[in-house]
Parts: sequence; structure tokens; C-alpha cells
Amino acid sequence: LSHVGDATAEERSVLLSNRAACHLKDGACSLCVSDCTSALELVPFSIKPLLRRAAAYEALERYPLAYVDYKTVLQVDCSVQAAHDGVNRMTKALLEKDGVNWRQKLPPIPTVPVSAQTRWSVPSAKAPGANAPPATAPQGEPDQTAAGMERARTLKEEGNDLVKKGNHKKAVEKYSESLKLNQECATYTNRALCYLTLKQYKEAAQDCTEALKLDPKNVKALYRRAQAFKELKDYKSSIADIKSLLKTEPKNTAALKLLQELNRA
Repeated sequence: LSHVGDATAEERSVLLSNRAACHLKDGACSLCVSDCTSALELVPFSIKPLLRRAAAYEALERYPLAYVDYKTVLQVDCSVQAAHDGVNRMTKALLEKDGVNWRQKLPPIPTVPVSAQTRWSVPSAKAPGANAPPATAPQGEPDQTAAGMERARTLKEEGNDLVKKGNHKKAVEKYSESLKLNQECATYTNRALCYLTLKQYKEAAQDCTEALKLDPKNVKALYRRAQAFKELKDYKSSIADIKSLLKTEPKNTAALKLLQELNRA
């Protein structure tokens, strides 16, 4: 891209970030990483190159680096759903890989300067409607203020802790409260897991469908919905979900195993 010498840093950054997106689609993850890194040198803390680089690191199984990029995005804008989901996936992967002390092995997370942050200030009680979130938030959506998001996250984490303790019924209540504040893909797939354990297969399938509206290729949602459909004896739908999942992750062992069982069913 050297011939774009006369373009501004910002334009060059966008071009690099767009080329990175093409590399990511083609599975050329290392090329994607280097284009995103160049884009971020031109315009630090840009969300798109950070997200694309995180996705490339994730595909390369360099989870600590992906975690740092997803976390950085959330410092810039705490409402980016893809980054919340990425942090959740990386936390799980790093926990499995490095155990409870996984955080100690992380590279440092850069501090985003306030000038690069998009923050919504929570409306103060004195002046209703002042500093409200931007009007781009669709009407009638859950409370998307920073405080609402924070509360939703706390509730979700409380739900996750209850799942670890094996209390799925109570976890469902926490996830449901969290979803009232913030409809997040990971919260739906977590609640679906609880419903599967509680043998509430219709509810599990429904939660996965909601999650897939937010993230159409979500592997967990496809896998858990396939499990629910299998229990509901809807083998055709179950096989369809597993096949969609395998397009994204052809080597997913759990999915391949489930497909074998379904073919025998």
C-alpha cells in the first residue's frame, strides 16, 4: 500500500484494516495481524482493526493476545458486543489452558487514553434525559446505559458462579435478570446450557435461537440447540445445526461425535 503515500494516516489505516478483513476471511491470519498492527500504528485504538486482529489471534490460538485486544476494545467502547463475547471465550480458553492463575501470564493491557474512549454518561437523577445514550440505540431495547451494562455483567457472572456450583435453577434466574438489562449472546448460550441440564429442551432451543440472531455462526449456540433438538427427537433440525457448526469449525470433536450419534438415531 506504499503507493497510497499521499493519503492521510486515517485513510491508510482504513485501507489496511479492510485488507486485514479480507485476509481474515481467507484464513490468512498472520497477514491479517500484520495489517491490523500497521493500521493501529497509524490510528491507535481503532475498534475495527483491534477486533479483526483479536479474531485472527483467536484463530491462531494465541488467546492471551486476543484477550488483550478484546479488552482494549471494551475500554474504547463498553457497548461492543463482539468484544464482550470475545473476552468470555478467551477467559474460558485461558482458564482451560493455564488454570486459575491464567491472568498472571497475560501481556499488559494498554491503558486507553480518555480522548479515545466513547463513553456514555449515565443520566443523572436531577436532569432526566440529559446525557442519555446516543439515539442510535433502537427504541424499546433493554437499558443500555453503562450502569445497566455493568449490572447485567455482574448478574451474568453470578450466574456463571452458580453453574460452577451445580445450581442451574438459581443460575437461570440470574441469567434471566441479566438478559432483561442486556441481551447478550453468551448469556443466552449459558442459560441454554442450564436448561439442557434441567431437561427443559424447548427453552434451551429457544435461547440458542435468540443467541443466533445476535451471532449467526455462534458455535456454542448451534451445538446446544442441536443437543436440545436431539432430545426433542427433531433429528433433522439437529443435524442441520451440527452441519452449520462444522462449516465454522470442521474439527470440532464434540460436534462430530454428536453427528455420529444422530446418524444412528
